Parts: sequence; structure tokens; C-alpha cells
Amino acid sequence: MKSKILWLLFIAMIAMPVSFINADDSWLTFEGGKGPGEGKSIVLISGDEEYRSEEALPMLAKILSKHFGFKCTVLFSINPETGEIDPNNQVNIPGIESVDSADLVILMTRFRNLPDKDMKVIDDYLKAGKPIIGIRTSTHAFNMSGESAYAHYDWRKNGGFGKKVLGETWVSHHGHHKAESTRGVINEEYKDSPILRGVDDLWGPTDVYGIRKLPADAEVLIYGSVLTGMKPDDKPVEGKKNDPMMPIVWKMPYQLDGGKQGTSVCSTFGSAIDFANEDGRRLIVNSVFDLLGMDDKITPDLNVDVVGEYEPSFYGFNGFQKGKKPSDYDLK
Repeated sequence: MKSKILWLLFIAMIAMPVSFINADDSWLTFEGGKGPGEGKSIVLISGDEEYRSEEALPMLAKILSKHFGFKCTVLFSINPETGEIDPNNQVNIPGIESVDSADLVILMTRFRNLPDKDMKVIDDYLKAGKPIIGIRTSTHAFNMSGESAYAHYDWRKNGGFGKKVLGETWVSHHGHHKAESTRGVINEEYKDSPILRGVDDLWGPTDVYGIRKLPADAEVLIYGSVLTGMKPDDKPVEGKKNDPMMPIVWKMPYQLDGGKQGTSVCSTFGSAIDFANEDGRRLIVNSVFDLLGMDDKITPDLNVDVVGEYEPSFYGFNGFQKGKKPSDYDLK
């Protein structure tokens, strides 16, 4: 009897997603396990000063790993002297080489100025035409120095990475920052998109971004209704702010010079606090499945429950939790 119990415990342990911290605790990996994502690798790259990507992406990685079996590697902006997460450090994201073997990248960075050796990894990935999801400030993901061989990714260089890969760069706060929240409105033209299955109550306290012009082949999935306040039941603002409404989620093909064609999904909806909304999480999970050619696995009731605790900080500059290391976001 005892041996049978031990055997059952062993089977349960190997079936569970395993996580570990690399030797110097600079990034976080969830090994995944059984599920539709088994054998597929996702790299989630955080690094923004305001919207708490260092909190949001580990939470999303846990969902993708534990519920669906994906191997997920989460990277952080790290202070090299302390080993602590420091979103204000724009030049150091250890573990970028993990992108080499990724099936999908989820990017949530702002104004990063990474060394050329790191940018080469990202450039190689994109030229291979692999899929990418860009969240919020990833429209202006890079603020490269003029000496960089990858200065063309700078958001000021004809829109840079944002324009070339996601379809738009930084334009403006369309909603009043920290005063007018966002309600997602499904675009009827694409209401049957697999990415939108089960997404019917998208709301977050982060404001709508301005969009100047998306490429003609971008499929706008969701528009952002600017609300009069910071509660989900606040009414839409009257007047030109919502006529027309700005796109907040879209899917499009991209192709860099000399590269293969790939597909991106961009969501300007998405601070850490926004992902307290169930459909905010569902939107990202559905996008992962869609970009990996797994539309048949997307159901309206996919499990997007948070794994463990998630108490997201409200967005704001220098509002990150000081003294944190990647291991602090491990499975508890």
C-alpha cells in the first residue's frame, strides 16, 4: 500500500509544471508539462518603467505553463550590481538568448536600449518570421543609441519596431491618463475571430492610446471606448474621443527587410492592473493559441484563472516594488 501511495505521489509530481531559477537568479523559467502547449516554448520579456510588466508577465507565464503546459521563460530588466529587478535599467535584460529557441515571444517593454548582441537575437527571431505579441508600451519598445547597428528599431526612426512589426508606434494618450478608463468594444467585422472567443467583458483602468494609422492589412479586433471615470460601469465619454474609437487590439502580418513573413498581435490594453480582468488574461491566452496555429484548442471557457496570488500594483513611474528578484515571482 505504501509503495502504491509513493508511486501515485511520484506520478503527480512529474505531471505538474516545474519552475526553477537559473544560477544567478536573473530570469524565471516554468518548465510546463502535459497539455496542449507541451513541447512549445514561450519567452516573455518585461521591461517598462510604468505599467508593471515585471508583475504581469510572470502571472501570465504561470497560467500558460500550469493550465496549458507551455514552457515559459520570463525575462526582466535587472540591476547588474544588486541582481534586483529594476525597470528603470534600460540596457540589461539577461537571458535574451532564450529567444533563439522560442516558438513565441510576448513583449512588454518600453524605451529599451539593449546591446547589439541582444538586439541581434531579437532581429534574428523577427527575420525568421516567428510570431510575437506586443503589449501596451511595446509600440515604443526600443530607444536605441545612434551607434547601435539596430538603431532602425528606435521608435523615432519612422516608427521603429512598433511600426515595422506591430503596426504603430507611440502617438499619444487618447484617454485622459489616470482619469478615463477603457472599455473594450468588439469589432463586429471580426467577432468570430478565435482570439475573441469568450472575450465579452474587457475593462481596465489604463487609458486608451492614440493610434494614427494602422496598415491596411491589420485586423482590428477590439476598439477602446474611453469612459468618463475609473470604474467599469462608468459611461463612455461623449464627443470626438469616441467618434471614432481607437483600435486597442489588432492582428497583422509583418515582414522585415530580408526576412520571412510573420504575424503579430498588438494590445495597447494591458497594464498589470488591467490583467486583474479575466478577459484581459483570456485575450492574451487566446492570442498565444492563435499565433501558434492552435485555434482548434480555443474555447470560450479556457481556464485563465490566476495561479497563486496576484495583487498587481497600480501603474505609475517608479512604482515598482523595490528589492524584488525574479525568484519572488516563482510558483509558491
